[in-house]
Amino acid sequence: MTCIIVDDEKAARAIVARFSSKVSDIEVVAQFDNAIDAIKFLNQSTVDVVFLDIHMPGFSGVDFVRTLKDSPKVVLITSDTNFAIESYEYESIVDYLVKPINFERFEKSIRKIKSALVTPAKKEGGEHEGFGAEDYFYINIDRRLIKLKFEEVLLIKVNGDYIDILTEKQQYHVHTTLKNIKQKLPEKSFLQIHRSYIINFTKIIDIEDNSVLIEKNVVPISRNSRPELMRRLNLL
Repeated sequence: MTCIIVDDEKAARAIVARFSSKVSDIEVVAQFDNAIDAIKFLNQSTVDVVFLDIHMPGFSGVDFVRTLKDSPKVVLITSDTNFAIESYEYESIVDYLVKPINFERFEKSIRKIKSALVTPAKKEGGEHEGFGAEDYFYINIDRRLIKLKFEEVLLIKVNGDYIDILTEKQQYHVHTTLKNIKQKLPEKSFLQIHRSYIINFTKIIDIEDNSVLIEKNVVPISRNSRPELMRRLNLL
């Protein structure tokens, strides 16, 4: 099993890493002192387990779990003996450890993780319990995670090494790629109609020649994208 450790306390991270080194079939691949960097890592890499401090400045462990679309198994670490029961609303959370952690309790947690990885609970239809189709996503702006609803997004366009996300209320400048954000968008509402643009085609007001109008924004349509756009539209 591979894991990461996310805790703003260096000593706490060291303890989990040391205990992990004593267990033959678990490997610590990265450590983080904040949730934002850990989320960036998980957007690019896959692990089996996250050992996660529940109380971190600005972004709690539960917030972290809510943010991840396809979460690894999670063991929460807390100094609060009156642990918040709401965390067990999330199927990905398999256990919690109370600080100071002892090795015997850590081993018990490892056994729970192994059991959860072998027999994951699923809903009818195959979805993991607690992870249905979401109607929102998060963007990272200056180390802050901002929640956006898909239905509020008008269009997304390339702007150099960034992308601009235009919503009904404002515009966000995000350091990512169009390809990366396209993977997070529901196909039923979004379509890339140009190498530099993705639109929410439910927001189209007008189509003329090789462009669409979304609110006051005129967006070009590439020749290759036009047939798919016309197929998706509910034409009379």
